Amino acid sequence: MCGFVCLWDIEDENEALIGTMLARLGHRGPDARRVARLDGAPVAMGHCRLSIIGPEDGDQPIRIGRQLLVANGEIYNHADLRAILGDGDFGTASDSETILHLYSRGAPRWVSRLDGMFAFVLATPERIVAARDPLGIKPLYMARRGRGLAFASELKAFDGLGFTEVRAIPPGTLFDSRDGLRHWYRLPSGRAAAEPGLDVEGLARELRLALEEAVAKWMVADVEVGSFLSGGLDSSVIAAIAQKVRSGAGLSPLRTFAVGTPGSPDLVAARRVAAHIGARHSEMTFSAQDVADSLPQVIRHLESADVDLVRSAVPTLFAARLARRDVKAVLTGEGADELFAGYAYHHAYADDPRALADELTRSLGTMHNINLQRVDRMTMAESLEARTPFLDADFIAFAQSIPAALKLRRTDPEAAEATGATTEKWLLRKACADLLPADLVWRRKAQFDEGSGTVAALEGALRLLAGTDDEVGREAEAALYRAMLERSFAEPAMILRNAGAWASDRVAA
Repeated sequence: MCGFVCLWDIEDENEALIGTMLARLGHRGPDARRVARLDGAPVAMGHCRLSIIGPEDGDQPIRIGRQLLVANGEIYNHADLRAILGDGDFGTASDSETILHLYSRGAPRWVSRLDGMFAFVLATPERIVAARDPLGIKPLYMARRGRGLAFASELKAFDGLGFTEVRAIPPGTLFDSRDGLRHWYRLPSGRAAAEPGLDVEGLARELRLALEEAVAKWMVADVEVGSFLSGGLDSSVIAAIAQKVRSGAGLSPLRTFAVGTPGSPDLVAARRVAAHIGARHSEMTFSAQDVADSLPQVIRHLESADVDLVRSAVPTLFAARLARRDVKAVLTGEGADELFAGYAYHHAYADDPRALADELTRSLGTMHNINLQRVDRMTMAESLEARTPFLDADFIAFAQSIPAALKLRRTDPEAAEATGATTEKWLLRKACADLLPADLVWRRKAQFDEGSGTVAALEGALRLLAGTDDEVGREAEAALYRAMLERSFAEPAMILRNAGAWASDRVAA
C-alpha cells in the first residue's frame, strides 16, 4: 500500500514540485520515499511506501528497461502471474512488478489479468498509461498543468499548485496518453428472481466456499493481517473465516479491533464474536471530546464534507488508529451491503426483485467515492492497509449471479402481507449461520456510526464546537464540516467538485 504522484510532460517538473506533492501523501507510506525519472522520457514519479508484500526489495518506482512504474494496492494473483510470465525475469519480490511484465507482453487486455485492488501509472518514452481496479478500491486522480498531465493518489497532492481539470480516473478504467480512456471492466448485472426448483441449500454452500476463497486470497501478505470487528454480520463473518485461515496455517489467533462509546452495542457484540471465534481482541472507547478533536483531521483526509460520509468516517478513523498499534493491514466488511441488500432503504424493494437487483448493481458502481473513499482515506491516514474481500472480483461475479429474491427475503411468508417483515442479506446469513451465535447471525443491521455510539458522541462534539447546549441541526452540521474543509485546502472548490455524497446515493423504489 502506498501513495504516489507522477508528472508527465510538465516543463517545470522538478524536485520541488514533486517533493511538495509527495510530502502531502506521506501518511500513505511511511516506510520509504523515492523519486525516479526515466531517461529519454518526460516523466518523474514519486512514491511513499507501506511495505506489505516483498518488504525487503519492493521499493518503488520500479524501473525495467525503458519502463517506469508506480503502483498502489495489492495484486493477489502475482505468484501465479510470475509462474506464467517466468519468475527468472523478475528483479524484485514485489507483487507490483507483475504489472510491468504483463504490459511488456503486449496483450490487448493485459490489465484484465490483474486480480486485486490497485491503481498504477506506467510510463515509457512514448506514452503514459494509468489504470484503476474494477470497483475503485484504490484511488487515482488525474489533472493537467499546461500541456502536461499529473497523477496522484489523493486530491490534496494537487491543491494550490496550478493544476486544472482535476478528476478521478473511473473504476475499471485505463487511461492511455495515446488512445484515451477505455473501460476494461464492467460490473456483471444482478440476477432477479429464483427459478423454480433452485437448490437454495446448495447455493448457500457455494456462497460460503466462494467467500472463504476470497478471504484466504485477501489475507496473502508478508506481514500480519488483522480484522476490523464491529459485531455486525459483515465484519464478524470475515473475522470468523480469517481466524479459520490462520488456525489452519498454524498461525497465532487473529487480531480483531473494535471501537465505540462505553457500553455501545458494537463493543458488546464484538467482544462476544471475538470470544466465540478465539481472536485476540482489542477495543478502544471514545468520547464527544475525542470526536471534536478529530473532526478536522477526518475531513482533511476524507476530502469530503458530506454529512453522512463524515459521520461514518469518524469511527473508521478511530478503528484504524487502534489497529495500527499492532498490524499494518486489516480486513473489513465493506461491500456486503451492496452485494446482498443490507441497507434499510433496500426493504422498499422487497416485492420487486428486478428493481432490487438493478439497484444493487448501481450502488456497487458508486462505492468508489463513498464507502470505499471513506475506508481508504481513514485507514491510510493512520498508515494502515484496508482489505475488502467481499469486493473480490470473482466473489462479485458469484454474488451477482444469486437471485436478488434470496438476498432480501420475507421473514415469514405467511405473515408478510400483514407485517411486511423482510430480512436483509438472508442468503449470506444462512450460508454463514454456523460461524457465529444465532442471535448475532440474525442481528438486525445498524449503521456503523449508530452501533458504535458515534451519533450520540457526535451530537456532543457538535455542541462543543458550536459552543452551545442546544441541538445542532443537520444544516448547521453541514456548514461546520464545509468550513473545516475550506480551512484545510487552498482550493476547496476543487476538492468539493470531486467529493462523493452519501445522501444522494440512495434511490427510492
